[in-house]
Amino acid sequence: VQLQASGGGLVQPGGSLRLSCAASGFTFDNYAIGWFRPAPGKEREGALCIICSKGETYYGDSVKGRFMMSRDNAKSTVSLQMNNLKPEDTAVYYCAATHLIPLTPEDITILIDQGAYDFWGQGTLVTVSS
Repeated sequence: VQLQASGGGLVQPGGSLRLSCAASGFTFDNYAIGWFRPAPGKEREGALCIICSKGETYYGDSVKGRFMMSRDNAKSTVSLQMNNLKPEDTAVYYCAATHLIPLTPEDITILIDQGAYDFWGQGTLVTVSS
């Protein structure tokens, strides 16, 4: 099982980056993918954003309207388009996979907790600085 996050780098405030998460070793179609980042001086907190196996999405307040997830089940990849980046977005970004399937759209919030996830990628560094 492997999750490979990539696409991080240095970008100026207001700029954009596109992260990718490539999966292998499990039935990708059946898994939801979440992106996480640790707050400064803290462990990883709740999911920034999530995309479920059928495309339902969740975005946390800190990224809503700026970040957008998409998935390509044929390629076993998830993308995270990050726009209007801010210095406080600077972090290592991790993707993770969970087999849990929300029964209703509202239930997607159960996937915010990092404890819901089965597999984790190694992270990719995003630095937002002028």
